[in-house]
Amino acid sequence: MKLKDCHNFDDFRKLAKKKLPSPIFHYIDGAADDEITYKRNTSSFNDVDLVPNVLRGVEQVDLSTTVFGKKLDLPLYCAPTALQRLFHYDGERAVGKAAQKFNTMFGVSALSTVSVEEIASLIDTPKMFQFYFHKDRGLNDAVMERAKAAKFDVMALTVDTITGGNRERDLRTGFTSPPKLTLSSLFSFASKPMWGINYLTKGKFELPHLQDYVGEGTSTAVSIGNYFSTMLDQSMNWNDAEKLCSKWGGHFALKGIMSVEDAKRAVDIGCTGIMVSNHGGRQLDGSRSPFDQLAEIVDAVGDKIDVICEGGIQRGTHILKALSIGAKACSGGRLYLYALAAAGQAGVERALTQYRAELERDMKLMGCTKISELSRNNLRFRKK
Repeated sequence: MKLKDCHNFDDFRKLAKKKLPSPIFHYIDGAADDEITYKRNTSSFNDVDLVPNVLRGVEQVDLSTTVFGKKLDLPLYCAPTALQRLFHYDGERAVGKAAQKFNTMFGVSALSTVSVEEIASLIDTPKMFQFYFHKDRGLNDAVMERAKAAKFDVMALTVDTITGGNRERDLRTGFTSPPKLTLSSLFSFASKPMWGINYLTKGKFELPHLQDYVGEGTSTAVSIGNYFSTMLDQSMNWNDAEKLCSKWGGHFALKGIMSVEDAKRAVDIGCTGIMVSNHGGRQLDGSRSPFDQLAEIVDAVGDKIDVICEGGIQRGTHILKALSIGAKACSGGRLYLYALAAAGQAGVERALTQYRAELERDMKLMGCTKISELSRNNLRFRKK
């Protein structure tokens, strides 16, 4: 299987599985506990049907949307995800360059493997920095100042990782960052020699935003669950979020909002957006899917802040359904991470090309020429 054989989300996933050692693949692919929420994130889109209109004159379709004051040519952006150089040696460099070609936003994680300074020098597409609230206040201040100095457009505080989710696949495979060889994982790494060669020869693996402050994830092999549970401040509350919002002084979002109550609080503390997200099903298994929660959250705050639907998106029609309910845009991680693992920048560009083509085709089939023409009038919810 080659890149040219990848025509959808599942194809990129299959190619990524061929390219990556098992612990690395399952880190992307896995979720919490029984992975019920992970599956529900995607299956929830199937509970809503599209009702198209015809004879609308749809030669030209405008897919642009405005989020956080920035016009994007796609209503889909690359959500911030950690450790990208584990999946392909170019990591965030590849994803950022691909996002720029489509004039969409690129989210950069606090656990990124390329610095905000380098990313800012590489691309000028809109950029979001995803912030974790550490116990070490000096680290928090330093990370925020670096993102501000690098002129990132949006700060997104992740609020659903107050402790690590129970990612049982990682426990079984022994996944850590940086990777460590064990008897059980040795064969998996040995069977993917190109990954190993690239990992060892394409520049040192590091977490540039953390390495001056903590050993975890830099010189010490640690699981992401342990990182969340030991390094992040579990006393974080709404007052802390409000202070961060004020200190940032620009567009500020909360990533991981799932309730109407919390969405309203986000408005109250000065946020300009929220990501309706359950961290890709990787935290609280048995929780609702973002798409299932979207309508009530949009109804409560959609006229006050930008509401982003994040999680489970595998098709252009999934994006259309979220936009029809009232999301300003959609975002996701696995939708480009499998493509990154499959073929680096070329893989991400192919994935984004396919999402754009699906959106254009499906908008025409819906009888719509711009995002503002999508509405709940074009949806029917299946009775359960």
